[in-house]
Amino acid sequence: MENQMRVVELNSILPYLPLHLRSSSIFWPPPVVEALKALSKGPHYSNVHSGQILSLAILDLRNSLNYSSSKSLPSSALHGYSLFFDDLMPRADAVRWFEEVLPKMADLLLNLPSLLEAHYQQHNNAVDSRGRGVETTSCCLRLLDSQQPGLVLLSQELIAALLSCSFFSLFPTANRAAKYLPMINFHHLFASLYEYYEENLESKIKCIVHYFERISSCMPMGNVSFERKVLPLDQRAVGICYPKFDFWSKSDLPLCPFEVQRSGLIEDQVYEALEVDFANQYLGGGALHRGCVQEEIRFMINLELVAGMLFLPSMADNEAIEVVGTERFSNYIGYASSFRFSGDYVDHKDTDSLGRRKTRIIAIDALCGPGKRQYESECLLRDINKAFCGFCDLYKYQQYQEFFQDDEHWKSEVDFDVKQLRERLRNDTLTLEGPSTSSQLTEAALDTQLNRCSDEKACQPSQHQEEIGIVTGNWGCGAFGGDPELKAIIQWLAASQALRPFISYHTFGLDTLEVLDQVTRWILSHEWTVGELWNMLVEYGSKRLKGEIRVGFFSWLLPSRDSNDA
Repeated sequence: MENQMRVVELNSILPYLPLHLRSSSIFWPPPVVEALKALSKGPHYSNVHSGQILSLAILDLRNSLNYSSSKSLPSSALHGYSLFFDDLMPRADAVRWFEEVLPKMADLLLNLPSLLEAHYQQHNNAVDSRGRGVETTSCCLRLLDSQQPGLVLLSQELIAALLSCSFFSLFPTANRAAKYLPMINFHHLFASLYEYYEENLESKIKCIVHYFERISSCMPMGNVSFERKVLPLDQRAVGICYPKFDFWSKSDLPLCPFEVQRSGLIEDQVYEALEVDFANQYLGGGALHRGCVQEEIRFMINLELVAGMLFLPSMADNEAIEVVGTERFSNYIGYASSFRFSGDYVDHKDTDSLGRRKTRIIAIDALCGPGKRQYESECLLRDINKAFCGFCDLYKYQQYQEFFQDDEHWKSEVDFDVKQLRERLRNDTLTLEGPSTSSQLTEAALDTQLNRCSDEKACQPSQHQEEIGIVTGNWGCGAFGGDPELKAIIQWLAASQALRPFISYHTFGLDTLEVLDQVTRWILSHEWTVGELWNMLVEYGSKRLKGEIRVGFFSWLLPSRDSNDA
């Protein structure tokens, strides 16, 4: 079992690593080992004490990996390393970087083969002890291809070594585009710095440099998980499949509480929740290029997110990517062109039983540049299903549906005996796979649903810190051109259908969402179901496309409802 799994996992990821494999051993070529050993001894031995010489050392490492001259780094990248470390970085900081940080990064790279060996050994032993199959239980580093649901669990130390590869631009680029994988080497960012110098690009590199300063002084010892979530397109598949129109129009689930946040940032909330990454279909978007909006900024301040770009190809319409456990290392101010690195950030989030920080980030990509198409039913369906895939705990959701589908108490939401219902679920034959015990998971799942079905519908996130709701904002708007009113409602519907206990929405001062709080309170006061609100959204989209109305959804909705009530 162990050897079989090791071959399966390594064969999928090895073409995308700079390491070699022979006789089941992973190793660096000898010239690379010698170069890294020299770097690890510091600038007095390696003579690498400037950005210009660093760029030449990077070229030597790449040549030792037999990368062809046609795949050599562009001159702008080499100039970028020199520009940052020799001109933009204060000299005292640069001296400390080359004397203290760079040698530690070289050590990390020397240890990468052994870190990978330990990683596969640890997870293989865990699988063997449970006696389960290879495909369903592996958490090893591997290519998580499109339509392949699965999870990869990496230590922060292994991630640090992989990101050191990115800094030295050692990852091979062949076949990445063919596999729809984003580029992960950092030289693109240094090239952009030289070609287009902008202060926000300099600040992005400052975040990267700061990350390596932090981990070189004190290596974090937690774990991070990366999961590809898939809603199967095949309606015959077991579990929740890609929903069709009837799924939404006939849903009688209640809408979850909606809290409007007019200040603050998604990443600054203190309670545990699923934080939305306004993602590109390629994870990370322009994080390693010139991009500097919501997703790219999050990838810079939580740099461990970049590791997922190594093995997670682009997302299809029925996919989302959830990352749990990344540590935040940097503070910042501003946005887009005004983004600036503003110093160290100490992450005090608690950790779970797997050693992951309780930071949950869900990457979902909205339709890009949809224009008037976004009002079409098919486009509305695409985006709500994308959000639902991200927000839903697919396995638990299936158990809820099976457990409550014939339960009249569930359908009518009348009072019920909590103890009796809890006992029914505890004694049920359903079991939940995963790292936690089934009793722990069902208990947590039941707590969420019971709170939603109780009289405490007005509960706010701060009152239920253990419940994992959704924290989001203007997803798919801005550069993607989405209608903020539509996107707010779509996310609310998806969160409610996914049985989330609340949605906390950051408006970021957008004028069109000034009445969002009024609108959501009005809808909740009328006790609409998910299906009812969805049908209103579809009706609005149809009228908007026909030119029958020109106003926004909120302006159309409130007057029409008031006149009906009258």
